[in-house]
Amino acid sequence: MDSHLASAAARVGRTLARKVPGLSLAVHAATEWGQDERALARCRGDIAAGDIVVATMLFMEEHFQPVIDALAARRDHCDAMVCAMSASEVMKLTRMGKFSMDGSGGGALSFLKKLRGKPEATSDEPGARASAGAKQMRMLRRLPRILRFIPGTAQDVRAYFMTLQYWLAGSEQNIGAMVEFLVDRYAAGPRRGLRGRAKPPEPVEYPEVGVYHPRLQHPRAAGRLAGTLAALPQVATPGTRGTVGLLLMRSYLLAGNAAHYDGVITAMEARGLRVLPAFATGLDSRPAIEAFFFAEGRPTIDALVSLTGFSLVGGPAYNDARSAEDMLARLDVPYLSVTPVEFQTLDQWGASSRGLLPVEATMMIAIPELDGATGSMVFGGRGSAAHPVCTGCAHGCRFENSDSGHDMQSCIERADMLAARVGRLVDLRRSGRASRKVAAIVFNFPPNAGNTGTAAFLGVFESLFNTLAAMQREGYSVEMPASVDALRDRLLKGNAERLGTPANVHARVAVDDHVRREKH
Repeated sequence: MDSHLASAAARVGRTLARKVPGLSLAVHAATEWGQDERALARCRGDIAAGDIVVATMLFMEEHFQPVIDALAARRDHCDAMVCAMSASEVMKLTRMGKFSMDGSGGGALSFLKKLRGKPEATSDEPGARASAGAKQMRMLRRLPRILRFIPGTAQDVRAYFMTLQYWLAGSEQNIGAMVEFLVDRYAAGPRRGLRGRAKPPEPVEYPEVGVYHPRLQHPRAAGRLAGTLAALPQVATPGTRGTVGLLLMRSYLLAGNAAHYDGVITAMEARGLRVLPAFATGLDSRPAIEAFFFAEGRPTIDALVSLTGFSLVGGPAYNDARSAEDMLARLDVPYLSVTPVEFQTLDQWGASSRGLLPVEATMMIAIPELDGATGSMVFGGRGSAAHPVCTGCAHGCRFENSDSGHDMQSCIERADMLAARVGRLVDLRRSGRASRKVAAIVFNFPPNAGNTGTAAFLGVFESLFNTLAAMQREGYSVEMPASVDALRDRLLKGNAERLGTPANVHARVAVDDHVRREKH
């Protein structure tokens, strides 16, 4: 799941090859292995020849099982092996100087436990796990400073956390500095002469919470970040149609791999919407929402759209739906969570009769729905070096920077579809209640079996009647039946007996009209 950093790392490799004699940097993404045996063979070959090996985000069995034996075989024969944010089978292969995670370096691990302190009691309070995650990120930044002056194994522990700092703020500058840092500290044997040639720079720090726009003046994506809304270009006049808050993943912005976001931003602005694209470090979007979508305690947006593909609080690692519900209730605007294709290319997705893979459907659709997200759809994803034209829609989008097959791309047709959908939601929210048309869908399963309005232990018609009454009180134009029984009769009787249907028929649509209008 770090494949979005691959193209940035590839660019870094070309730069470093000129600075460090004989250096070559190979980058591989696990998402390719299931579809291409040759890609897996290339990866295993590079592991076998690698002097320094870095493995991250290998936590799914189908991703780490094809390479775990190659990593294990290389571990004791390379200069260093750094494994992070992965399954325990991968993590224990870490070996950096005197620091190891295989259990043999007990002194270093016990030292880390002392630094961490006693684990706090598990809390069911909303945001408890998110707060723990924020504390861990602060500790990650603080540990290298604490360890700087402690000799022995602690210096290798420090190197491990420095590597994490570089990688998690993965701009081209930081990835390049990470490679230089590892070479400077761990190059061995005939490569030992590479040590000390230059002092690797400290990790560059970027805003943890901020805004992004493709037309900010800086030439690199990491420079297109800003800390205030005032930095955003005024593309649409505020208030003309409405304002949309977009949630983005900071790691994609730092890596300069944000074309899928750019397409949505452009499409929404083209439809007269003001767009506020915001990000927060990690997988809790609430700091970005608090900072940029509220003013004096009141929401300033008309709709919220997450382009991250993950839940609002927790991402793929966990889901704090209660905290998400609290935040969404405060905003009280339409909330859509839409999907970038991550584990396959857009071309593979478009050519597949299945569409999304099970892991994508689970992480990016089912889990966000626990928060209350709606309107899931694909808006972009990974391009393909072999197929520079998207087959996922009728538009035939041409991918611009897909040399590596890791760069994210926007599907123009779907980005515009999303913008149109959000625009209608914004228009609806700004309209007068009495003029709105609202449809209520009544439970009916299994269909055509006399089950309309029935559901186990639920009063469907009572609930519908109460909802209509509440809407009438809130200013909607509602023709209220006299009672629950009258509402039930209006829906189930009428012309139903004459037409031989389980409920009253309001309108009939000719087959030819239906086929013509519903192209999918």
